[in-house]
Amino acid sequence: MMQSLLSILIWLPIVGGFAVLALGTHRGGEARWAALAVAVATFLVSIPLLVGYDADAGTMQFIEQHRWIAAIGASYHLGVDGISVALIVLTTFVTPLVVIGAWSSVRDKVNQYLAAFLVLEGLMIGVFCAMDALLFYVLFEGMLIPMFIIIGVWGGPRRVYATLKFFLYTFFGSIFMLIGLIYLFLQVHTWDMAQLAALPLTLREQTWLFFAFLLGFAIKVPMWPVHTWLPDAHVEAPTGGSVILAAIMLKIGGYGFLRFSLPIVPDASQALAWVVIALSLIAIIYVGYVALVQEDMKKLIAYSSVSHMGFVTLGIFLSLALARTSGDKDSAYLGVSGAMVQMISHGFVSGAMFSCVGVLYDRVHSRMIRDYGGVVNTMPWFAAFWVLFSMANCGLPGTSGFVGEFMVIVASFAMSPWVAAGAAFTLIIGAAYTLWLVKRIIWGDVANEHVAKLQDINARETIVLLAFAAAVLALGVWPEPLTHLMDASIRHVVDQLLVVKAG
Repeated sequence: MMQSLLSILIWLPIVGGFAVLALGTHRGGEARWAALAVAVATFLVSIPLLVGYDADAGTMQFIEQHRWIAAIGASYHLGVDGISVALIVLTTFVTPLVVIGAWSSVRDKVNQYLAAFLVLEGLMIGVFCAMDALLFYVLFEGMLIPMFIIIGVWGGPRRVYATLKFFLYTFFGSIFMLIGLIYLFLQVHTWDMAQLAALPLTLREQTWLFFAFLLGFAIKVPMWPVHTWLPDAHVEAPTGGSVILAAIMLKIGGYGFLRFSLPIVPDASQALAWVVIALSLIAIIYVGYVALVQEDMKKLIAYSSVSHMGFVTLGIFLSLALARTSGDKDSAYLGVSGAMVQMISHGFVSGAMFSCVGVLYDRVHSRMIRDYGGVVNTMPWFAAFWVLFSMANCGLPGTSGFVGEFMVIVASFAMSPWVAAGAAFTLIIGAAYTLWLVKRIIWGDVANEHVAKLQDINARETIVLLAFAAAVLALGVWPEPLTHLMDASIRHVVDQLLVVKAG
């Protein structure tokens, strides 16, 4: 079983999704329990992966390789390092919570809704496992299909516009990434990512490839200024779609930079790191101000995600600049490690906050902040969870939101105090829009009769929010297990940054 563990993790939710789909639209209750069973089983299967991975080695492990498309040298090649393991476990942890969260809120075509999430889970896990570039691309693109369906069928009034915008943006970037991958394939006639990373390339070649990868992954993160599809997608998506989109799918952009841009085009990445650093700082500061003026809860949290994900790209590319220009491997390691911790933390925090919005929306059917106020008077337990997740979103010490951002800020000092000051400014603006949201939603007198009639969270909602809260506090109080899991793998990434390929 251990030799095929990755295949089981990929195909269990996909096959399970089609089994749930086969139950039919009139068996919603059975579809819910079947989907939950598949999601929980997938999470349980991921535990041996976490336990069995040798974190001290930090190499690719659980390798599987089979012939796939022999005519073009493509193979079904899977493997994971500490970075992949962390993201896979995040995926398998969040998916059961999405299924539980949709238990009563989705009543139309329940089997199709849940099947789409299970198939999406398998595809996302496959992206984190793929060691063949063509396999990565197929899975990377395949994720668009179930998310397209989720937003397009179960989304809000402007779901068609949001779905098309989401698809066109992400597909547009992916086309350039595919062109870059085809160019690399024509040089060595293989899609193996390790061999592509070892391919010597001129600086001119690397520069073109850098921008091809940048378009593909920057849109997925998303980075400023190609972020505008995200607020629309979040606003129109059902709660589960927003949770998966924020908690998992955005992370694939940052993961792509680590797997493609840095090892394949390190010289161009170093020469153009300032571009990504500048865009990241704009996202952190400017998009934070945009979040401050939003009147829709989902849109505010969506812009918050863009700002927080700016720390991921900042940490990755400032590390590249540090490793190359000053040889400061310790600060470079700290930057990449902080970026990875931020990715995992943001998965918990953003998933939790969108789940909280879903709890309110199920009761009041409004996302507008002006329709709330004084929620603590009628929903005290819910208010406690909301405040906890808001504090994590602000980066309060003791929560997961503090750890990754602090590591990136410390690492950025080694590059420039001005970069560090720009990054640290998010602690101020983040606290401003988050606490302003808390004040208007949670505190004060009961705003209207709708809020006065609210019932506090039920057992099912408590399970979801409690699971997110436990993860947020555990990572905030004791991040060492996560950093140890990724430590050797990140050091290997930093070593790759020092490789000079251009002659």
